Amino acid sequence: MKLILTWLILFAFVGTCSPYAAKETEGETELRNPILPGYFADPSVVQFDGKFYLYTTADPWGTDFLSCWVSDDFQNWTFHQLNWPTKSACKTSLSEKNKVWAPSVIQKGNMFYMYVSVGSEVWCGRARHPLGPWENMLDGFPLIPGDTTKYYHVIDAEVFIDDDDKAYLYWGSGWNWTNGHCFVAELGDDMCSFRQKPVEVTPSNYFEAPLMKKHNGKYYLTYSEGKTIDETYEVRYAVGDSPLGPFEEAKNSPVLRMNDSLQVYGPGHHTLFSYGDEDYILYHRHRLPFTKGTAYRQTCIAKLTFDDAKNEILPIIPYHALSFPDLGKDNKICIKPDKIMASSELADFTLAENVLDRDNATRWEPSVEDRNPMLTIFLENVEPIGVMEVRFEYPWKTYFMKVETSTDGQIWEKLADYTDVGISGSPVNISLNRRCKCIRLAFVDNQKKVRPSIWELCLLALKE
Repeated sequence: MKLILTWLILFAFVGTCSPYAAKETEGETELRNPILPGYFADPSVVQFDGKFYLYTTADPWGTDFLSCWVSDDFQNWTFHQLNWPTKSACKTSLSEKNKVWAPSVIQKGNMFYMYVSVGSEVWCGRARHPLGPWENMLDGFPLIPGDTTKYYHVIDAEVFIDDDDKAYLYWGSGWNWTNGHCFVAELGDDMCSFRQKPVEVTPSNYFEAPLMKKHNGKYYLTYSEGKTIDETYEVRYAVGDSPLGPFEEAKNSPVLRMNDSLQVYGPGHHTLFSYGDEDYILYHRHRLPFTKGTAYRQTCIAKLTFDDAKNEILPIIPYHALSFPDLGKDNKICIKPDKIMASSELADFTLAENVLDRDNATRWEPSVEDRNPMLTIFLENVEPIGVMEVRFEYPWKTYFMKVETSTDGQIWEKLADYTDVGISGSPVNISLNRRCKCIRLAFVDNQKKVRPSIWELCLLALKE
């Protein structure tokens, strides 16, 4: 409990003192970090047909598939699992054991192109829609094969399209957390070949995750340095006059780094995007409580601001809340329960009350000894409930439970039973369509199943 109270005090301080903290005004809403419910890193975002498509590495250390979150308001996100790339479909004799990592997706013309790391090789795909179906553009071969000399990992490819419509690909990391190398080459019109031999443009203090941003006639090569598994990970940048360099690291680099007072550790591997008249940075940071040597990272957002007179990016302070345009696509209202109780709680940072705090940094998880965990929600009065949204810890995993309701807390009626087939996704939408005072989620013996754990739970009123 002490950890949670400390976090809340810090949040309150930030909300009153920071120019970047969320201050809801007309036409704006509050985004709270992390913006996604779960462990997702290395973000890439595209905007298409009024929606945001956010591609990520799924932690810990990737999965055999690629994740994509979709939202029309940047607040309510729905999880999708893409058909490609997969670990099994992207494999050669040079492949490392690494899974699906670090997507970069961009639209050019009426096509979408993806550059993604699988097995320490860069693969390229295309689709006519951000959700696919995606196809490998090179018939089962990578665009950049593994490097058998093993002096760097062939990962973290990022595509950039200049004002003259020329496309460039940047990539490269280090080996054993040292000796990072950054390469760039101009892409051909087919977006799956190079016009020239790749050249190395490694700036000072570079390790991995290169990303190009052009602003005010200058080329800003942004990147990460340090170890993503500890607090040293941070965002740096260098500036040049050409997409091919050379690049000189800025005097005020790094611009995003650990902030112990805000409990932000290892922020990095970012993407940049614009909406309206503002620039933003999406990056990942470690979950709380922070544990060195792990890869449970979560996606966050902050504003990005330039000093044009100095050709500099201003320092980025990773606050927990941010004002963002209120797109008004959903405007859903959660009915606030009177209280919530759990059969058990693993620790003081996994309390039952966390599922109602509108915060993707906190969750509920039962104790290891609790073989049949239960989570019970109590409303102040009997209320008409339409849908219950549940956001589990891992949206691609299957959870086994039954849902029961009651009007008096004494007599219970089974509403839905997922104890045999299970349920997955984020959010999981369970239709109640009834008046009730109590709702209970009862999980089956977790000795053989996935351990239940929930980030957020929302009760939506029944539309009568």
